[in-house]
Amino acid sequence: MPVEVLPLDPAFRTALEGITTATLTTVLLKKGLRNVWVRGGMPLRPGEMRKVGRAFTLRFVPAREDLATPESWSSPISTRAAIEAMPEGVIAVVDSMGAKDAGIFGDILCARMAKRKVTALVTDGVVRDLAGVLSTGLPVWCSGAAAPPSVAGLTFVGWQEGIGCGGVAIFPNDVIVADADGAVVIPQALLEAVTTASVEQERMEGWIMGEVEKGVPLPGLYPMNAETRARYDATRA
Repeated sequence: MPVEVLPLDPAFRTALEGITTATLTTVLLKKGLRNVWVRGGMPLRPGEMRKVGRAFTLRFVPAREDLATPESWSSPISTRAAIEAMPEGVIAVVDSMGAKDAGIFGDILCARMAKRKVTALVTDGVVRDLAGVLSTGLPVWCSGAAAPPSVAGLTFVGWQEGIGCGGVAIFPNDVIVADADGAVVIPQALLEAVTTASVEQERMEGWIMGEVEKGVPLPGLYPMNAETRARYDATRA
C-alpha cells in the first residue's frame, strides 16, 4: 500500500525556504550524510524560487514491450493515477533512472499537478512538451527535455515507495529542498536537527561574510578559531 503523506510543519517549511541547498549539504555532511544531492535534477526555468515539501515518490523501471504501451496510461497503476493521489504541497520525486530519451511528463500532466497545488517536480530524467510544461507554471527540476513519451524507454511501476533518484535514496515523507544548485533530500528522522543546525549555519556564515567584507583574512575566520568564535558568540549574546 502507498505510504500516507504526513503534513509538514509550517515552521519547518518557512525556515527551510530561507536556507540554501549548499548549506544543507554542509550540515548533512557534518551529520555523516554525503549522498543527498540529486544528480541531474536542475531547475528547468532560470530564477526558480526555492521550494520545500514532503517527497511524494514515483518509480520507473526499464521499458518492457508488453507493459510500456500507450494503453498502460489508462491502467490503475499509471502516472495519471499517481498524480491524482498527490496531496497539496508535496514535491513529486520521480526515479526515471536518469533516462534522457523519454519524457516522463508533458504539459497536460504538469498542468494537472499545478492544478492540484503540487509544489514542484524533481526527477533525474527529462520532461517533454517543454514550452507547454513551462507554461503550466509548475516548478520543475530535471535534466532537460526530450520529445519521446515515457513508454518509449520506461515502464511506470508505482508510487509512494523507496526510490533511487539521481543516485540518492529517497523515501516517502523525506523532505526535499530545491533551488538554483539542485535538489537535496533531508531524511524525515533528521528534519528537526538539520533545520535547527542549518538556520545557525546560515546565521554564522552571514556574519563571516560581513567580516570578509571588512577585510578580515580567512585563516582563523573560516573555519573559526577560538578567538573568532568568541567574537561571534558575543554578537549573538
